Amino acid sequence: MFDITCVGIMVADAIVKPVDTLPGKGLLGLVDSIELHSGGNAMTASINTSKLGLKSAFIGKVGNDAFGSFLKSVLKENNVDATGVAVDEVLQTSASVALSDSDGERTFLHVVGANGTLSIDDITWEIIENSKIIFVTGTYLMDTFDCEQTRDFLKRCKELGKITALDVCWDSRNRWGELLNDAMPYIDIFLPSIDEAREIAGSDDLDEISGKFIQSGVKTVVIKLGKEGCYLRESLDKPGETFPSCGRHITVVDTTGAGDSFCSGFIAAYIKGESLQNCAKFANAAGAISVTAKGATTGMKSYDEVFKFMEADGKC
Repeated sequence: MFDITCVGIMVADAIVKPVDTLPGKGLLGLVDSIELHSGGNAMTASINTSKLGLKSAFIGKVGNDAFGSFLKSVLKENNVDATGVAVDEVLQTSASVALSDSDGERTFLHVVGANGTLSIDDITWEIIENSKIIFVTGTYLMDTFDCEQTRDFLKRCKELGKITALDVCWDSRNRWGELLNDAMPYIDIFLPSIDEAREIAGSDDLDEISGKFIQSGVKTVVIKLGKEGCYLRESLDKPGETFPSCGRHITVVDTTGAGDSFCSGFIAAYIKGESLQNCAKFANAAGAISVTAKGATTGMKSYDEVFKFMEADGKC
């Protein structure tokens, strides 16, 4: 039995650091490091939840290439079940170049690749049937799976009695609610960032945003607020609550995957029976601890270590 199956995008991330300015066309710029890491919302969440002590599985798609072999090997090295990874024989594995500046903020160049052809036909339903929580993440970067297939997949998961969670990526093509609204009645935990939530709901007010999501069928709304922490709302009967971030004493090395680490922390605490409020606090800590190392998953610690981090911080 799996605690969680993460469904969605997996990406080979080439992280370049530091990049504060780009060289002129045809010129060469020197940096301290260029490293290859695993990335992509779903793959990152599957590895981080495994590190947090959950039994994790992953369903996604790669190309038949070196990047694909690399990503599958990383899953196995981190005790994530990779039997649900499909292979596209035509398109390359999804990849990004992450340009990380001296403050740890990053800018991405991305090729969608095989993530764009992941479909409901690639789903290994035996894995889904043997999982407690299904976490779909990577919405807006999965051209085939987005919209109707996401709705149909989540509906089937609910019919199987599963808890569902969903996070999105930035939609550079501005389709937002057009692709997601029909799936909302089948989402138990919705975890967008504040920028994404604003675009989907068409509002800047957190209570109004969350109210729209709940009216659309979402059970629990968790909005990531970056360095400000997070916002949680679970009912239309009362306003949401903001939980301030922790880890202000840490040195930020790389923010790649911080939002995915937040989601991983929230789900891990949820699986372990914590209240939603404690899940939010733990998620803030997981997101904070993740930025202390380069790469999307390198900084994540065990469940007990994250709790010790919270205790040492004193503000979580």
